Amino acid sequence: MAPENGSFVTEFILAGLTDQPGLQLPLFFLFLAMYMVTVLGNLGLVTLIGLNSHLHTPMYFFLFNLSFIDVCYSSVFTPKMLMNFVSEKNIISYQGCMTQLFFFCFFAISETYVLTSMAYDRYVAVCNPLLYNIAMSPKVLCCNLMLGSYLMAFSGAMAHTGCMLRLTFCDANTINHYFCDILPVLQLSCTSTYVNELEVFIVAGINIIVPSVTIFISYSCILSNILQISSKEGRSKAFSTCSSHIAAVSFFFGSGAFMYLKPSSAGTMNEGKISSVFYTNVVPMMNPLIYSLRNKDVKFALRKALSRRNKISQCM
Repeated sequence: MAPENGSFVTEFILAGLTDQPGLQLPLFFLFLAMYMVTVLGNLGLVTLIGLNSHLHTPMYFFLFNLSFIDVCYSSVFTPKMLMNFVSEKNIISYQGCMTQLFFFCFFAISETYVLTSMAYDRYVAVCNPLLYNIAMSPKVLCCNLMLGSYLMAFSGAMAHTGCMLRLTFCDANTINHYFCDILPVLQLSCTSTYVNELEVFIVAGINIIVPSVTIFISYSCILSNILQISSKEGRSKAFSTCSSHIAAVSFFFGSGAFMYLKPSSAGTMNEGKISSVFYTNVVPMMNPLIYSLRNKDVKFALRKALSRRNKISQCM
């Protein structure tokens, strides 16, 4: 029985990150450890922000959403990726592949706009501190920035998935990737993919270039203000914080741009898989470290939570 779009393929085989048998087990433990760090780090941050009222500020509201997105984002493809390392064939159904594609696009695009919102938040805090409470009011914060982020993510995911559903897949069903990413799946279609490639270039271009330019302008203004700080220690501390943010953003947007803003070809797909590791595995793992664990407010909240737990255990 063929799927509703007229495709003859009812399931796909995920080729995985590598076909070398000697690397399968080491990579399994490596990515399992990364996934555990990602889930524990981000869920810990979500819990910490939720339980501490002094962290209920705009910046930590964004961090809360970013951590929630990272947990969901990693969980879309990492379990399937881990299965591929320990099984001979990693099969995913046609419907499962399209579902994975949708949620991957949704959470990936959500992250780009949450990172953009965080850059705007820092811009207002550093460059216009007197207007911060007005510019980052709950109405702007919740209704405009976050709702807009999720709406952009939903529309982008629907565009990618909807265009994919119009294609027909005949005989080839091995996806040269470790999850159902857009370009590797396009290569399997036995019909023209011109419209799809154009759609990917436009939608991915908007969701990479617009946030990237916004973040670049925000941090350019921030750095300009930092240079005006008279204290050398203050400048050094501010530069350190900004460089960490910029490094994480560069990894995420840079690897995404390398994957999507170029013509697809089988010869470059292996490079694309390596690039994908950065924005699917490394960045979600790094975010709790970069955006929170180096933050004195989060460290204080963590010590307070641990101290409270120790007191409770002593009473028991």
